[in-house]
Amino acid sequence: MPLQRLAVFVAALWWGGLSALSFLAVPLLFATLGSPAVAGPAVAGPVAAKIFSLQCWAGLVLGLVLLLILRRWRGEGAAVAPAAVTTMGFVLFAMLLAIVQEFGVAQNIVTARASGGSLRLWHGLGTVMVLGQWLCAGAVLWRLSAPRTQAV
Repeated sequence: MPLQRLAVFVAALWWGGLSALSFLAVPLLFATLGSPAVAGPAVAGPVAAKIFSLQCWAGLVLGLVLLLILRRWRGEGAAVAPAAVTTMGFVLFAMLLAIVQEFGVAQNIVTARASGGSLRLWHGLGTVMVLGQWLCAGAVLWRLSAPRTQAV
């Protein structure tokens, strides 16, 4: 039981962090600092990039913690059901999205900004990856907080 509560807490922290940063902090940042007349040239973009980078690393750490908790929970005699494997799959997929976003998409956004490449394409892919992480983290939270009569 304590491991289930810890897993729900970690999943809630992950999903809540993604929600707050992606859908509140970054849009507010662009609304406040996006205008060069207010804050000088290109202030919001680099700050948002740092926020998303931090979010990716936090997602990787929290995902790893969740995987360790789920593995230990399973070792304590919890039934290994297909639902538990699916939950771990959501965690792994969100972590994969974070890695690709951090080391692939983010680098291409910087390159596109400097070289005049397709900034819109890379921003769109980054948005899809953040949304994917958010959906996976939400699915993990939903599954872990289900009544105990169901398997993880």
